[in-house]
Amino acid sequence: RKRLSRKAMLEFFTKLPSTVVAIEACGAAHNLARELGKLGHTVKLIAPQLVKPYVPRNKNDGRDAEGLCEAASRPRMRYVPVKTAEQQAALMLLGVREQLVARRTQLSNTIRGHAAEFGLTVARGLDKLAALLAAISRNEGVPALARELFAMLARQYEQVQDELRTIE
Repeated sequence: RKRLSRKAMLEFFTKLPSTVVAIEACGAAHNLARELGKLGHTVKLIAPQLVKPYVPRNKNDGRDAEGLCEAASRPRMRYVPVKTAEQQAALMLLGVREQLVARRTQLSNTIRGHAAEFGLTVARGLDKLAALLAAISRNEGVPALARELFAMLARQYEQVQDELRTIE
């Protein structure tokens, strides 16, 4: 029932003979599973929703550990495969791409929304944005401050586009 830091925990497991270790599949669990596997332990990752029924109320680390032990002892428990670092990098790529696409959409919508306030509109579509930004930069009816802000948004949009091209 001793609390250990991550570093101390790895040192603790270094001194143990090979054993089965059950871990809740949450943040950093795959890395920890790989490290424990290198030490000769058999690691079983369990999805949090499968552990929850075995953890009593008033959740704390000790009760979580008891719940994990109980869940791991079940003969029909389904385990999460430990991901390699390469698999996690591929998942990271997907996550970063998704974030960049969301940011691009956000910038596009921001530019369109502000442009509409100055009476400048274009049809939907990312391919129409360049024409809108060009029209804004030429339009003397748009105050200089607003044109500068649109230029700043355009630079951010281009940066996101470049990063997406790099990823894809």
